[in-house]
Amino acid sequence: MVRHNNQLPNNIPQLQNLIKRDPESYKEEFLQQYLHYKTTLDIFSLSPNEFNKRLDELIIFMTQVSHCYPDELKTFPQEIIDILRKHNTVLDNDMRMTFCKALIQMRNKHLLEPITILSLFFELLRCQDKALRQFLQTHIITDIKNINSKHKNAKVNTVLQNFIFTMLKDTNAKAAKMSADVMIELYRKNVWNDAKTVNIIATGCFSKITKVVVTCLKFFMGSDEVNDSDSSDSDDEPNIKEVMMANKVNKKTKKREKMLKKAKQLLVKSKKKKAKAPQYNFSALHLIHDPQGFAEKLFKQLEKNNDRFEIKLMTLDVISRLIGLHNLFLFNFYPYLQRFLQPHQREVTKLLQFVAQASHELVPPDVLEPVLKTLVNNFVTERNSGDVMAIGLNAVREICSRCPLVMNADLLKDLAQYKHYRERSVMMAAASLIAVYRQAMPSLLHKKYRGRPTEATIKLDTLKYGEVAATDFVPGAEVLLNKDSNDTLEIDSENSENDDEWIDVQTDDEEVNDEDLVTDDETDMSSDDNSMDDENDVKDEKNEEKQKEGDNKNEVNDENNKINNLLKEDVKTNKLNSAMRLKLRRERRDKKLKRRKQKEERKAKAKVQKKEELTAEKKAQASLVSVERLLSDEDFKRIDMALIKQQVMPAKVGVKRSHPSDDNRGELVKLGDIENIHKKRRHDKEARLETVKKSQEDREKFGYKDGRQNPLCSKTNREKKKTKNYQMIKHKVAGKVKRSFKDKQIALRNYLLKQKRMK
Repeated sequence: MVRHNNQLPNNIPQLQNLIKRDPESYKEEFLQQYLHYKTTLDIFSLSPNEFNKRLDELIIFMTQVSHCYPDELKTFPQEIIDILRKHNTVLDNDMRMTFCKALIQMRNKHLLEPITILSLFFELLRCQDKALRQFLQTHIITDIKNINSKHKNAKVNTVLQNFIFTMLKDTNAKAAKMSADVMIELYRKNVWNDAKTVNIIATGCFSKITKVVVTCLKFFMGSDEVNDSDSSDSDDEPNIKEVMMANKVNKKTKKREKMLKKAKQLLVKSKKKKAKAPQYNFSALHLIHDPQGFAEKLFKQLEKNNDRFEIKLMTLDVISRLIGLHNLFLFNFYPYLQRFLQPHQREVTKLLQFVAQASHELVPPDVLEPVLKTLVNNFVTERNSGDVMAIGLNAVREICSRCPLVMNADLLKDLAQYKHYRERSVMMAAASLIAVYRQAMPSLLHKKYRGRPTEATIKLDTLKYGEVAATDFVPGAEVLLNKDSNDTLEIDSENSENDDEWIDVQTDDEEVNDEDLVTDDETDMSSDDNSMDDENDVKDEKNEEKQKEGDNKNEVNDENNKINNLLKEDVKTNKLNSAMRLKLRRERRDKKLKRRKQKEERKAKAKVQKKEELTAEKKAQASLVSVERLLSDEDFKRIDMALIKQQVMPAKVGVKRSHPSDDNRGELVKLGDIENIHKKRRHDKEARLETVKKSQEDREKFGYKDGRQNPLCSKTNREKKKTKNYQMIKHKVAGKVKRSFKDKQIALRNYLLKQKRMK
């Protein structure tokens, strides 16, 4: 190999290339440069705040060849670390960046331990250099991710997490915030997704630095979804059709064949990733060790500090989420929010969302009742606009769906009457509140708002405060005893996919009211041979009831006729005064009311008795199935379908349209559920303009119609005048004005000449 000794001392890149090829042959030249580096470093230590170009080049050179001479450069990494620790704040920005890049390159060559370099980089976050801080943050996240790529390195993770915990309490605001950002990014990338990480971030909510507090609060306000670092975006996935079409059209080359092969491999890889089972991650709020203590500290900090309104909203959001998710008791939270529940309050819909999020079944109704009354009094009044009333009713619905016992019968009766309000938004909001109590506590509603009872509502028991409906069997397991239930479930599932269709439901087990009977349904049911006996029994019972009612009516009519005859006779003979007539009327009314009350009591007792018998029978069947057999996945599917069908099927003979169930409510309240106002959406300006433009598509252009046969021919002066600038024809548009004496003379002369010619 030819050696160029005369050029190597001055040409460092060439020497670097040669050393990487043959380290032993160029060891002397390397030692020469190493001595030069030592001398330059001593000079630089005298004035570290100045940029030294020669030292910069030598450090890059030493870093590149550090793996070739590990014994000679054993102390080289530590020397750079000592310089950064000693002069980190006074170093020149470019020199500091060079030192950091050198350490990162040696770390990539496994010449440095991760804990040593990462702890140093966290300390360097205090420097007043934004570019350096962003560069270090990117490297810290990438390095920790690579360390935990194959398996979790618990030793390194524990040391770094403890170090970040101390950095969050640092007096330097930028370093503390950057440390919080690093930890949050690692949690989102699914690298550090354990409870220790979440609880370290939780301590940042009590920092004295506002930016750190806001960063940590925003982390707990985020969604439950965690971004997986290995998952590829939809934009990065290859479109094999486009690649194949390009390969077919373009010129055939080896490079294009390789690209096509690679695209096919990526497609197979992406399909494998999609076929994998989805990984579910717990929300950060679920991983907090002491949620009750955390919520109390946050609320105490909220009352003590005088922060901006935006920070208060964030804190209230986190506290309400904690209370709702963990069923906490924080009774002072509700009166604190109660004073802000005014229609003119800024961000009032978010405050209503926080009240709903903080409601759960274990909150005593006495604590939430003042908040609900304040909400109704301030929002659901006719002095407010329809939108305000609708938002108030939506908030009441969200609170009552999570804590139904907070509502009383009188208040619910008043709110339910808004179903007949003149504005559609208020009407729909009241209807949604009625739908909640139809599913939760139908007995609290007035009879006309309860709707047709379903199989699920008949078995529904109103629970008291703190009461839990515990069962020793799988609910709905009795459906497995019916062999033909599978076919009916499939038919119902097909019908349920289309919301616009009607579902025919026929059951003979439930009681039938006179209002709900349909004679056509009875005649249709009589065509089935297997159900003839049951129908005859039902008809006999109906006939007996009708006969009894007829007898009662006849008795009442006889008595009324007697009273009327007496009244007529008394009126005729003038022996009965007005007081006596009034007394007789009252007696007659009292008798009617008494009979009606007795009849209703008998019906209610029969209903309760029949409900208890039916429920007891189904419970016995379900417990029998749960004890005697092991349920498979198919069995659970059938049970789920049966429970869904019970939510829709009426408990009487007839038809009913399917309606969506409210069981799929999430853990958190969506702001759109409160702000959802039912209106005709086309009445905004953009929608009106869109409809206007759409109607003008096939219409002729409005304005002057050109009647010329040849549109290319010239125009008259009158037509040209319409396209001219106004300033050009201003004098002509002015019309006749007061003429001067000279103009009158000219006009008179012209007139006389014209008359003379005509003679």
